[in-house]
Amino acid sequence: MKKMKNVIALGLMVIMLSSCATIFGGKVTPHQKTKPAPGEQQREVRVVALIADLVFFWPGAIVDFATGAIYRPKR
Repeated sequence: MKKMKNVIALGLMVIMLSSCATIFGGKVTPHQKTKPAPGEQQREVRVVALIADLVFFWPGAIVDFATGAIYRPKR
């Protein structure tokens, strides 16, 4: 019974810490990873991914911001 609880807890953690933009956003470019220097244009946030993170994966939004996947790639 204890092993089953551990498996369920681990599964829930994996689901909650996965994030929408990281999964569906594709490869993260260097532009997305690097914080803009003063005077450079700010990175744009993927609004749909942010909303999906807040609704479905709310703790996973931290992962998207940490990896830079939440930001749009440079066009």
